[in-house]
Amino acid sequence: MKTLDVITIGRSSVDLYGAQVGGRLEDMGSFQKYIGGSPTNMAAGAARLGLKSALITRVGDEHMGRFIREELAREGVDVRGVVTDPERLTALVLLGIRDETQFPLIFYRENCADMALCEEDIDPAFIGEARAVVATGTHLSHPRTEAAVLKALHLAREAGAQTALDIDYRPNLWGLAGHGAGESRFIESAAVTAKLQATLHLFDLIVGTEEEFHIAGGTTDTIAALRTVRAVSAATLVCKRGPMGAAAFSGAIPDSLDEGEAGPGFPIEVFNVLGAGDGFMSGLLKGWLDGEPWPVALTYANACGAFAVSRHGCTPAYPSWEELQFFLKRGVVTPALRKDAALEQVHWATNRHGDRQTMRVFAFDHRMQLEAMPGADARKIGAFKELCLAAALQVAEDQPGHGILCDSRLGRRALHRAAGTGLWIGRPVEWPGSRPLELEPEIGPDFGGLSEWPLEHVVKVLCFCHPTDTPEMRAVQEATVTRLFHAARRNRLEFLLEIIPSKVGPVDDETSAALIRRFYEIGIYPDWWKLEPFTTDAAWAGACAAITENDPHVRGVVVLGLDAGEAELAASLALAARHDLVKGFAVGRTIFADAARGWLAGEMDDAAAVEMMAQRYRRLCALWDAARGTRGLAA
Repeated sequence: MKTLDVITIGRSSVDLYGAQVGGRLEDMGSFQKYIGGSPTNMAAGAARLGLKSALITRVGDEHMGRFIREELAREGVDVRGVVTDPERLTALVLLGIRDETQFPLIFYRENCADMALCEEDIDPAFIGEARAVVATGTHLSHPRTEAAVLKALHLAREAGAQTALDIDYRPNLWGLAGHGAGESRFIESAAVTAKLQATLHLFDLIVGTEEEFHIAGGTTDTIAALRTVRAVSAATLVCKRGPMGAAAFSGAIPDSLDEGEAGPGFPIEVFNVLGAGDGFMSGLLKGWLDGEPWPVALTYANACGAFAVSRHGCTPAYPSWEELQFFLKRGVVTPALRKDAALEQVHWATNRHGDRQTMRVFAFDHRMQLEAMPGADARKIGAFKELCLAAALQVAEDQPGHGILCDSRLGRRALHRAAGTGLWIGRPVEWPGSRPLELEPEIGPDFGGLSEWPLEHVVKVLCFCHPTDTPEMRAVQEATVTRLFHAARRNRLEFLLEIIPSKVGPVDDETSAALIRRFYEIGIYPDWWKLEPFTTDAAWAGACAAITENDPHVRGVVVLGLDAGEAELAASLALAARHDLVKGFAVGRTIFADAARGWLAGEMDDAAAVEMMAQRYRRLCALWDAARGTRGLAA
């Protein structure tokens, strides 16, 4: 049984992309870190489109190698074929966007891990699981990696799988250009041509730009080059033509590229061509493996390539299946796709990592409430928050569905310790109790403090607001939330918006729904909402409807506690659990208040405080799970 749609094989690197656009690579001041390497990009891009993809490569036994493995897993790529090399470092690439035609890059690949891929790394059983195996040209450039690729291809054909080649010609990776010539796309080489032509018969699909077919065919006449390739291979040949789209040739090569099968191109603004071919290949693989006609497959491919050239980075630019369908149905609204707000929202919302269907969050981000307790000072509160984290970890036991809310002003050490534990981590930015909304000093007047945050942290802001707020109050608060939301997105951080209208004025079943609609109206699309524990089903139905009608891809809602007792909270959770959009709770004082008072007063030791909080957190988790498991029809 074929459990995988496609296995890609070859390069794997960490791409360090210059964050500044329009300057020399020499002048870049900061970089964004992404996974890279054509086969790696393709595997992730294919997974985003719903294919079951896997990658065969090698990475180093270090932080960058672990990053690639973890990021691939987050993208849904099977990493069983990713071998950890104990002797070599993971490849690095430094890249920049100079202008529409210049994209400087430097490959750091001297004796890198993926070039140590060998025949022993190719598991016949693993290859046998795939419907298709995709190779790229670079790994045909060295005898050791070539042997691994050829073994995989022969095994695939023996197992009845299809095979594909992305020529992916990089002259300097074949030793034909210097380290500073990473942009070079074509240098004639009879040796490279001969090496490629010796393998072309092994493929059912061969994909390349005109220049890549020139190297494969040994001539700069594109039609002649395609005919030379056709003479040694019966594969379908797909020739990429940049803004003119692409053409597919399943039989004899005609006299013009225009006579091939084609899909529509898309009139978009070129921002970054790096990785466009890998995005194109991801879309092509989706159509090919789904059995679509070539014009449909090329439509997918051209659209995915259009996304890639319009955004920063390679893999991060590629669309989800939902996003691709949205784009094909609606069409191009603005040629600069990265500036299309509706499209970017779908892109962000449908490519988030992690399964967050259950949210049992221990909230100990409280500052004002803890500072008011007898015996409290900043040092003691910080130490107590470490005990809160210990209780959360004790209950979570490395299982998904648990999280914390913790601040960095008083809880910095707990935040640092929480990194890498698997907990969902939310981090507040509001100054406690402020109305109009003000932010913690660490955020900075330009909100630049968010640039220091780990990507796993979620920006949480509490806004005390009400539909009856004065225009002046509304304007001030909305301006702050708007700036914060966009700063979070700019820094690739998820955003949680908490609203508590009951602390401002009287509420009814429509109050929160009205506020939610207003925030969407001004362009705020939280990944998460944190809402009060409503007392009626109508209030929950209204709030959930207000969210889903504006953002069908929202992560969900968590219920706050407001220092309620366990019995009251149990009733609130049971009511909230009737609605699928509610994913769980984010509760604090119900869990920690008694332990905090006892510990800060010196009446309770560390172990007792942790045990008390763990018991209460565990009981709330059980209450939620029971409520969710026995709920009636969800709204």
